[in-house]
This record gives sequence, structure tokens and C-alpha cells, in this order.
Amino acid sequence: MENKQWQQEQERLELVRNKLEARIAELEPEVAGLHDQATDIRRRFWEEVTINTATDEDFEETFHNINQQSALLAERERGHKLLTEKWRNMTRLLPSPYFGRIDFQEDGLSLSEQIYIGVSSFIDEDGLSFLIYDWRTPIASLYYDYSPGPASYVTPTGRIEGTMELKRQYQIQNGQINNMFDASETIGDELLQQVLGKGADSQMKSIVATIQKEQNAIIRDDKSRMLIVQGAAGSGKTSAALQRVAYLLYKHRQSIRADQIVLFSPNPMFASYISTVLPELGEENMQQTTYQEFLDYWLGASLRPEDPFDQIEYVLTAQGTPGYEARLQGIAYKSSEAFLQALQNYGLWLGREGMQFTGIRMRDREVITAERMRSEFYGYDRSLPLINRVILLQEWLLNELTLLERKEREADWVEEELNYLDTDQYVEAFGMLHQEKELFDLAETYVSARERINKKRRADEGDFDYGLKEEELLRRKIVQGLFKPLRKSVKKFAFVDVKALYGQLFEGEAAYRERTNGAGLPPLWAKICEQTKEMLNRNELFYEDATPYLYVKELVEGVRMNTEIKYVFIDEGQDYSAFQYEYLKKLFPRARMTVLGDFGQAIYMQATSLDAADSPLIRLFGEADTSLIRLVRSYRSTKEIVEFTRAMLPGGEEIQAFERRGRKPLLSKLDDGEQRDAQIVADISALKAEGFDSIAVITKTAADSRDAHESLRAYGCEELRLITKETPEFEKGVMVIPVYLAKGVEFDAVLIYDASPEAYGRDNERKLLYTACTRAMHQLQLYTTGDWSPFVQSQPAELYEAAGY
Repeated sequence: MENKQWQQEQERLELVRNKLEARIAELEPEVAGLHDQATDIRRRFWEEVTINTATDEDFEETFHNINQQSALLAERERGHKLLTEKWRNMTRLLPSPYFGRIDFQEDGLSLSEQIYIGVSSFIDEDGLSFLIYDWRTPIASLYYDYSPGPASYVTPTGRIEGTMELKRQYQIQNGQINNMFDASETIGDELLQQVLGKGADSQMKSIVATIQKEQNAIIRDDKSRMLIVQGAAGSGKTSAALQRVAYLLYKHRQSIRADQIVLFSPNPMFASYISTVLPELGEENMQQTTYQEFLDYWLGASLRPEDPFDQIEYVLTAQGTPGYEARLQGIAYKSSEAFLQALQNYGLWLGREGMQFTGIRMRDREVITAERMRSEFYGYDRSLPLINRVILLQEWLLNELTLLERKEREADWVEEELNYLDTDQYVEAFGMLHQEKELFDLAETYVSARERINKKRRADEGDFDYGLKEEELLRRKIVQGLFKPLRKSVKKFAFVDVKALYGQLFEGEAAYRERTNGAGLPPLWAKICEQTKEMLNRNELFYEDATPYLYVKELVEGVRMNTEIKYVFIDEGQDYSAFQYEYLKKLFPRARMTVLGDFGQAIYMQATSLDAADSPLIRLFGEADTSLIRLVRSYRSTKEIVEFTRAMLPGGEEIQAFERRGRKPLLSKLDDGEQRDAQIVADISALKAEGFDSIAVITKTAADSRDAHESLRAYGCEELRLITKETPEFEKGVMVIPVYLAKGVEFDAVLIYDASPEAYGRDNERKLLYTACTRAMHQLQLYTTGDWSPFVQSQPAELYEAAGY
């Protein structure tokens, strides 16, 4: 680029920075002033309001005064928030105001417009001229979607056609242009090479400067109720999804708040890994949770569900043990749409017979039996939906408890309880009686004079008997205390025995078919029933049972719909079952859904295909409301690592490697475990000396991680951290981690602790090894003390290097 152009761009950059600095300096006292005003109003709120309720007029005036002060405070706080947001955006822009420029000439106009693009907009003093356009504005989409030549973008009023005359990219740091080049591709390889060549960070960063055309389609999709992103490992699907959240919050800022978007993450550590992306862009973080946290919340303390990590540990380590094959069959069936249909039929059967209730007990006796409830329930109109009849039964129970409570006040045990009351309880009762006496006297003023005389005479004769009233009041309070938790439990549907309802699904094949009209049962159904009931008897649930259990619970208690949520994002979507997707759709009925995943990394038994023609995801909202975007280019790893890992997968030749070169994967074959551990420790030291800050030793299971951690520390790697499912945050450093916890995260270097056939020999372990290897950005090394996994042995020799010791 000519020196003159460089000089012009630097001058323009300095002009924009000067205007930013001036505006920041202008805003700072305004921000501080509004903050002080709001603080002062809040502190003096009640000093400015006179409370007077003597008359209706006084009460109304007081009410308006409070409203007026509240409105004033709200306005100051709203103004402060808006100004603070502007100030923060400008402060965020100052070190690097923009990263791209396009020159666009709209058809029919004689002059082209220079569009500079950054992470937020900045308008000149005239209030009309954009010095910087936010990357989410419609015109900025040209930067991501087109090369110089004919181009167009969509606005709320229609499509704008024209010609892109220039596309330029910048790397700006602390007010200086470090690099600048004109691009003919979506984003020039030069910029991507520099960004991707950096080391892994402890937290994911924004990618707005390097968004690719196919990622931009994900970000700006506004039509689909279901958006499916099937992306190869390292294709940027999660990053694009987070930019999508920022885009939605920007475009629909009048109708969508951050707390109306929820992201289901694969594990709690991943939530911390992505937590800084949206704040970098000036947006609040959306709600984040894991599916396991959701299950734990709704199941409460009544049942303990297994988590998916324990399930996969079992699948990977328990082969050959009694009941193993039955468990695998159970996982597959309970995750299926067939089981969902069976449970829907089960709900119809329960409407006719089979409802299970829990009797209500009080003081070691049953006051309302399960038989009475069943008789009452099936006495209701059979045409009513199941949940409606349960609500009718709930109302009947509450009325029954009211009658029983009145009757119980005369019971002998109540009189015994009176003898053990303490002084404070009597004082409280006495105070309440005085209030009743005041009401008693007040009522007399509203009756006829004759009646008032009669009332006074009766009162003089002891009509208001403090002793009698005190005993009545105390009896009532004692019995109320006993019945209060009973009423509370009825309101929470505790009278429905959901565990028994779920359990009776597993009483044998004939009973199951009768109750669900179920077909195509697994061959080992009898053993599956036995395993499921054993867990229920321990008040536990297999992971694959947790969602169906909640489904049965909601058949009789009603669906816990959340109509506030407008967008649901699901990361690692291939790890969710068809049943779970149906349940989430029912839970968030008004939400649009974005599912991100890679079927090549489907390591769980209940995996769902994302892009197959018969995928349940496409059926979920219908083909017309579903969009599928495939990302086949991998950016995370070097070309050498991508070529090695894609050869592990059938159909992996579709995955394209980005042209970032590095070393070939290194395969190290050692004589025994001690030699291997010593070599890994030496290799970690060498990698650190090269400047790699994030190094992961990846094992197959959590048990393997614990063993490797202990052994490698014994060989001198004392800084090695053990990552478990309880680890709350992702940090840079040297760590040992099971592969299923490493999903979605990237490392400078990855060392596969054991790449033998014993670790990765079965076909269902192919994707496990692929997932582990694709975590590496710059260096991948595999170790074995015997033969290589068949998925390594099958690799062409030119794709790797063999270590010579």
C-alpha cells in the first residue's frame, strides 16, 4: 500500500480518536452528575414525601407524591444508564476504533460512501454523519458477505443494490495502524493468519473482525424458528452463535432483553469460558445454564439424577459387566421419539385408570386415604383432560382439609398442647384478643341504639369472655400450624405419587404394552425394567430417565412453560436426545431455537443427528420453519492437524483446512507407562519453552485423568492441574482433563495420554478420539505403550511424524 494512502488512513484514525476523546471527556461529568443526582434522590426519597392518610384526599395526594418521586428517580437512573452505555462504548472504541472499511456506491448515486466498521457506532457532532458503523448494522453486512464488485444489503425498507469499490482491513492497536491491506476475499487470509496464530486464551474472544460469510448467515438469520448449525470441529460455530446473540440484542433492542435469551452449555466450566464475549461487545450476558442444572432444579430434593458425565463414564468403562448391554439399550430407547409417544399414550391410559396417589397423614394417622382420592378423581367427567381433573382433586383436598381442621380443634391432643405453650405465645394471643375486642366494640357503633344497648348489656355480663376466646384462638393457631404444611404440599401436588406413576411403566412387557401401546421394545426390556426400578427404590434416576420422569410429572401437574424466553441456544446439540428436544420445545413454547453441534463429536449414547434428512430437529418445527447451515472449514487447528483428524471420520474428506501451517502430529511409542510418563513431562517442558501457555493432557475418562495426574506429578510436573466436572472456571496452564469435559474448548497443544486400542478401539470410541485430537490449535502429540488405536493405524504415514527415541 502506498505511503500516501497509509498517511491518509493514519490521519483519519487520529481525527476519529480525537473526536472520541473529546466526546468521552464531555460525557464523563454528565455521567457522574446523573449518578450523583440519582443517588441523592434515592437517599432523600422519603424526605421529599409527606405521608398523610388522614382523609381520602390526603391519601391520594401522598400516593401521587410517591409516584412523582419514583418517576423522577427512574428517569435519572435511565438517563444515567444510557449515558454510561455511550461512554463505555466510546471508551471501548478508543484503542482500536474500527477494523474494516468498505467503499460502496449505491445504484443511482454519483458518489460512493466510505463505511468504517467497528464494534459499535460513533456519530459526528452533526448527529448525522457516521464516523464508525456498528458491525451489526445492515450496511456492515457488505463487509462480511461480498468482495469488491456488485453487492447489496437488506434494510427494513428493502434491498439496496450497488457496487463495492474497496474492501480494506486494519489491525489497529493503541491508536496506531499496525497492519492494513485490501482484501478480495470475505476476510483476507492475512488477518486470519495473524489472529489464529495466537495462543489459546482462558476465555473466548469476540470474532467480529474475522467473521466469515457463512458465519454471518448464522448471525443475521431472522426468519427461522429452528436454526441448525452443523459445523466441523473448530469451524467457529459457538463464536458465531455468541455474535448472533449480540446481533439480536442490537437489532431487537426495543423488544428483547438479555434475560430473555438462554444458552444451554455443555458444562459449568464452558460457561466461564464464553462469559466475556458479549460484554466485549457492550451487551449484557444472556442466561446460561446446563441441562443438568435444569434437571436438578426441577426434580428438587426428591430424586437425585445421574449426570451425563457419570453416564458416559459408565458407558466407557463398564463393558463386560452384568447388565451393561441392557443399560445401553435402555439409554437408546428412553432417549427416542418412540418412548415419548409411549408416554403420551400412557397419559391417556391414566385418564381411564392407574392413577397413583399418596395418602395425607397427620400425627401418625391417615386423614385422607389414597383410595378416597382415587375414587374422587375417577368420579369426575372422563372427558376432562387429566390435568384438569387433578386440579379439581386438588381443590377437593383443600376443602377437605378445611373441614378436618375445624373438627380437629376439639381433639384431646390440642388441649394437651395448650399446657406446653410458653409465655410468649400467650402474650401474642392476648394482644390479638385485644384487637378482636376493639373490632367487637367498633362494630357496635354501626348497629341500632337498641341493639347497641343490648350488646353493651351482654358485654357487661361477660359476652366477650377473654378466657374462652383465648383458648379458642390458641386452639386455632395450634391446629393451623399442623395443617399449614399439609395445605402447602397439596398446592405442590405432593398427593400425586409421580415416582409410582413412572415406576409402573416398568412392571413388565405386557403391562407396558397395555398402558402405552408401545411397540418395538428393546430385547432386554425385562432387565431394563429391573435396573430402572432399582434406581427408583434408591430415590435416584438414570440420566436417560430424568427427562421422561419430568414429562410424566407434567402430564399430571401441568407443563411448566416459560413464555418469557424468546431465544434458546443449545451448544453441543448433538449430545441431546430427541426426547430432550421435544421437552425443551414444550418448556419454551414461544422461543426460537438455535442448535449448534458436530455429529462427528457425538460421543454420548443419546446423540441426535443434526443434518440428516430424518433428523428429529427438522421435524420439531417443520421443514418450512427450519434452516440448516453447514460449516465445513476448520479454523482452530493447523492444516496438518486438520488433515490428520479428518481422516479418522467416515466422510471427513468434506472438512476443509484453513491454510495455516504447522508441524505434523507427533506419534510417540514407548516401552511402558513409566517411560511414557517421563516423556510426557519432558515434552510439556519443551512445549512451554516454545511459548505455549495452554497445554492439555487429554484422557479418555475421569478415572484415567486422576491416574495420569498422580503419575505425571510424581515425575516432576507439579504445576499440572486436574480438571473435573466440579471445576468452575477454565484457566490457562498445564492440565489433565477427560475428553468429554474438553469439548468446546481449545488449547495451544494437546497430548493424548493413551492412544492404544484398549482406550480407543471400539467404533463408538472413534468420535471420542477425534474430539480429543481436534482440541489442539498448534501442536498435537499422541502416546502409546503398545499398539496404536485402529483409528491411528489407518492414517496414511505422510500425515504424521513418528518420534524416534
